[in-house]
Amino acid sequence: MGNKTPLYDAHVKHNARIVDFGGWDMPLHYGSQIEEHHEVRRSAGMFDVSHMTVLELRGDKVVDFLRKLLANDVARIKDKGKALYSCMLNENGGVIDDLIVYYMDDNWFRMVVNAATHDKDVAWITKQAQAFAVEVDEPAGLAMIAVQGPEARDKVHQVIDKALAEKAAAAKRFYAVTDGETFIGRTGYTGEDGYEIILPANKAMDLWEALYNVGVRPAGLGARDTLRLEAGMNLYGTDMDEKISPLEAGLGWTIAWEPADRDFIGRKVIEQQRGQSDTRKLVGLILEGKGVLRNHQKVFVNEAEGEITSGSFSPTLGKAIAFARIPENNSDQCEVDMRGKRVVAMIVKPPFVRDGKACL
Repeated sequence: MGNKTPLYDAHVKHNARIVDFGGWDMPLHYGSQIEEHHEVRRSAGMFDVSHMTVLELRGDKVVDFLRKLLANDVARIKDKGKALYSCMLNENGGVIDDLIVYYMDDNWFRMVVNAATHDKDVAWITKQAQAFAVEVDEPAGLAMIAVQGPEARDKVHQVIDKALAEKAAAAKRFYAVTDGETFIGRTGYTGEDGYEIILPANKAMDLWEALYNVGVRPAGLGARDTLRLEAGMNLYGTDMDEKISPLEAGLGWTIAWEPADRDFIGRKVIEQQRGQSDTRKLVGLILEGKGVLRNHQKVFVNEAEGEITSGSFSPTLGKAIAFARIPENNSDQCEVDMRGKRVVAMIVKPPFVRDGKACL
């Protein structure tokens, strides 16, 4: 038996198929992964993401610390509650983790990191924080629910405190609000609008059931994966890791190169990569014919070899799609090795789907 989130009993109640996910007992689906996927695209679905890690970073030099720690630059954030997506790199330019950090005030940032990387993330962040006298705290007793879809925000507003609902309704995308107890970020991992809600663990079941009663469908890891793939969002450990730089993971847009004198960890190595013609890149693939693109299938572009990092069937598009890491080239198609047979696929720029609509 693995670790259980505060919502485990809700998953059992709603007949989830429970699987091990990085040491956690998590719902894969509640009967139909495809139906859960479509519900998020068309209406609203909710995900238990309580296994993810929330960190509080406090100190007079917390801004200086994060400008050193992260490839993106928190100095860009001017408004309280604003979120910033970034990679955290090692000295070799590899991705330790991708994360979201929220600016709460000049001495306080809230960070959300991946569950599977918890131990190494906390150790790395704590080590780097020492030079800046920044306090790193992992608050206990929290749960996290992601509510996603075109009707997600309206449904959340129906079941939370009126004053907090008014704050949330006024929040722009990639901003967060809080009443001091419940934290609502207008963020997500599906390509749809919605919220990620952090709240006390002892109140999570009540919120989950209240959302269910207004028509929000529980969704599991399966739908979460196809939704994020359609949305062009990387999965840590699959599309990137400590041996892959953000430039090789399609995340060059998350690197703040200016100012040139900001010496963030890993900068020297990825700056050298930046000017190299042989740097691999992450692209999208669409299979026009029958078949399913799967992780680790070989990809050939003008006989140069690459590999699919994430592949699946897209319920929204009705076609197989994938991310693949390939050598730099200008081709608009490739061949994928499917059990010894090469099948033609189109090379595209993700995302595939955003806000319920095809991007291609």
